[in-house]
Amino acid sequence: MAAVLKQPGGRYRPMTADDVAAVMEIERRAYPYPWTEGILRDCLRVGYNCWVHECEGRIEGYAVMSVAVGEAHILNLCVRPESQGRGLGRRLLRHLISVARRNRADTLFLEVRPSNRVALRLYEALGFVEVGRRRDYYPAGEAREDALVLARPLEGEIPD
Repeated sequence: MAAVLKQPGGRYRPMTADDVAAVMEIERRAYPYPWTEGILRDCLRVGYNCWVHECEGRIEGYAVMSVAVGEAHILNLCVRPESQGRGLGRRLLRHLISVARRNRADTLFLEVRPSNRVALRLYEALGFVEVGRRRDYYPAGEAREDALVLARPLEGEIPD
């Protein structure tokens, strides 16, 4: 059963294969090192929690999360560049927290570039804390950039 959750200014719904082209268009514009279409299709194929936020028939943001053995891991969370700064990333992250809880996860993990200060502020505001570092995880031009590993217990209230 696929849930469609209505939210102010749009709705969340499970991502489908028909959404891949629109999601990839956003992915390529939002990231200097985007996922490939194959990676995204593999996430759908293996049954990861893949969601889109849609407003007036247009995908404004999306997220991919795996859940297994009591842990959830956000693999990708992205908002259309021209829609950033309006709180959609926060609402999408809160939605993932709720989905992870419904799937009986007790901890939610993610990786983020230390240089992505906007994302770090969002994650910290919603209760994520640094639990590790993956050295040279991300491509960064001629070099590599570390990933900060963040975690959030899923018990308790979700901060606003």
